[in-house]
Amino acid sequence: MDSQKLYEQRNKIIAAFLVAAFIGLFNETALNMAFAQLIVDFKTDASTIQWLTTGYLLTLGILVPLSGFFMQRFTTRHLFIVSLLFTIIGTVVSAISPTFILLLTGRIIQAIGAAIILPLMMQVVLMIYPINQRGAAMGKIGLVIIFAPAIGPTIAGFVMEHFSWHYIFWMSLPFLIISFGLGLKFVQNVSEVHPVKFDVLSIILSTIGFGGVVYGFSISGKLGTFITAEVMIAIGIGALGIILFCVRQLKMEQPMLNLKVFSFPMYNIGILMVILVHMTILATMVLLPIYLQNILLLAPMIAGLSLLPGGVINAFMAVASGHIFDRFGPRIMVPVGLLLEIVALFALRTIDAETSVYFIVVFHILMFVGISLASMPAQTNGLNQLPRHLYPDGTAFMNTLQQVAGAIGTAVSITIMSISTANFVKVNGKTADNSFTGSIIGVQHALTFALVLATIALVLSFFMKHVQDEK
Repeated sequence: MDSQKLYEQRNKIIAAFLVAAFIGLFNETALNMAFAQLIVDFKTDASTIQWLTTGYLLTLGILVPLSGFFMQRFTTRHLFIVSLLFTIIGTVVSAISPTFILLLTGRIIQAIGAAIILPLMMQVVLMIYPINQRGAAMGKIGLVIIFAPAIGPTIAGFVMEHFSWHYIFWMSLPFLIISFGLGLKFVQNVSEVHPVKFDVLSIILSTIGFGGVVYGFSISGKLGTFITAEVMIAIGIGALGIILFCVRQLKMEQPMLNLKVFSFPMYNIGILMVILVHMTILATMVLLPIYLQNILLLAPMIAGLSLLPGGVINAFMAVASGHIFDRFGPRIMVPVGLLLEIVALFALRTIDAETSVYFIVVFHILMFVGISLASMPAQTNGLNQLPRHLYPDGTAFMNTLQQVAGAIGTAVSITIMSISTANFVKVNGKTADNSFTGSIIGVQHALTFALVLATIALVLSFFMKHVQDEK
């Protein structure tokens, strides 16, 4: 299809991707609300059920790095169809699962689809939108990336209140079928296919590297400490795998992922901002529900509804910030957004047993307004500096590190919370009151960690320059 025709149909093409990506990211967090029921249904323990999230993230960590290779080797249309088929099959398998093993299998199949669709969607935006209109398009992607996992627990809480956990998957299926139909009708090939070599060693190193890091941090969050042989060995092997993977790519004539993307300074700043902001998002998304349910003693559904306004406001702000970016660039809006995020986190780190739910709602909204102004504009500006032939590599690295950052942010925040709680109880004695007070202090310290990340991002934002020329 010629470029004019692609431009005319760009909104229809992106609509198919947005629906599919929304469901993929929704599935990343929605099932968390059903863990208590799953433990009962499958007669197992929490550490086993946690593999439904760990396995999902691990699959993303392994496959997303390979998306750059897939996008160069296969057509856009074929990749879209394959990713939707994996997601649909995984959703059906999960919905009908009578056993834990089958449910875990369904989750992994779902994650395979999500690993393909997210970087592919970003590449399509870069290919079919001119540079002065990408902000608005990427704003819609930002809506999906932040809103879908944020609203997942709320919708799942409602479902669990009235139905069984199976319906979390059944309710996703119609939307996936709609996305599949839209894709069959509108999605076209937007980039040239290249005969990139399928390098087995690169795939093995990538799998060991990114998989090891995600696995290591995931189990550290579950264990509540970094100081165990299992965690350190997994992260150490993962880090070594990533180093060897990068060395391999630099020596290959046709690398699976081209490290030349890191020779562009605005891309580097953009990717660092994505890592820091995404770590903050995932940290607060796991800490605030724990605080609302364990400290304020709210029911899961009420806790989910308390965090819903922030997700809804973000949905509108993500789109608005894209238009602001197209008009003014990132130089002012990104630092302002990060300042708002810092103010919100500074307030949230003071929460205790007497804090009003309304206080949480207000500053949660403020935090997401700031994130909307900062995250996707920084990401879009970085990708805009890349030449067209590096788009697959740039989006693959961006999405890979975003997923890894999410796993690290979640694990580190939970670990900080667990260590702080344990230290308080150790010093003051193991009583119910001290355990309660220790839990409050643990949440406060973990939110301080998120505040530090946001402050580092603010410093980085002052080095950002507006990229306005198409490469």
